[in-house]
Amino acid sequence: MIFETADNFKEVINRPIKKVPSLRDVTIANIFFENSTRTRLSFELAEKRLSADVVNFSASNSSVKKGETLLDTVNNILAMKVDMVVMRHASVGAPHFLSNHIKANIVNAGDGTHEHPTQALLDTYSIREKLGDVQGKKVAIIGDILHSRVALSNIFALKKLGAQVMVCGPPTLLPKFIGSLGVQVELDVKKALAWCDVANVLRIQLERQQIKYFPSLREYSLYYGITKKHLMI
Repeated sequence: MIFETADNFKEVINRPIKKVPSLRDVTIANIFFENSTRTRLSFELAEKRLSADVVNFSASNSSVKKGETLLDTVNNILAMKVDMVVMRHASVGAPHFLSNHIKANIVNAGDGTHEHPTQALLDTYSIREKLGDVQGKKVAIIGDILHSRVALSNIFALKKLGAQVMVCGPPTLLPKFIGSLGVQVELDVKKALAWCDVANVLRIQLERQQIKYFPSLREYSLYYGITKKHLMI
């Protein structure tokens, strides 16, 4: 199981020498078409601690600015004998598209507002680590569900492992299809917090919003901001 393997590797990062040869002789390209700090650094650290050779690519400093296509860009990188590609892209389905056109292994580090599978694995692992198990636990995902790739991946991962899932946010930030995924929908953040064992609070993704989904950040914070007072309920 993925989590049991993660348990073993977690022990590695607490050693004085944080390195194992699991990915020795494997070359990985981190290809980020969107800005990222935590995800890119997390992947790069993990790859180096597993002894992989790492190549970092940033679209802002590449031939993409000259009009080079995604496929051309990645094929140029693969010509350098890359075994695996970790990719973040603003377009929904970009990693899936790429996997159908190249032979290297693709890891989705976030595609548009669609999914972020590795973040969901980390969130679910954290719940397991803290509470002992995910099955039967009540998890509330609160915030900008509509634009969050983390929310969708978390719903899939948590449901698969037997958790009960609730989403909470303003009606304008809840996708119309969300109930069909087998989750509960709640508009009152106090009720959501009273119900759940774990609250996963999402940020507002203003960079993905082309229109205003609520009057102001102040009003959103008033109704959906999480304070210590809320957590004491």
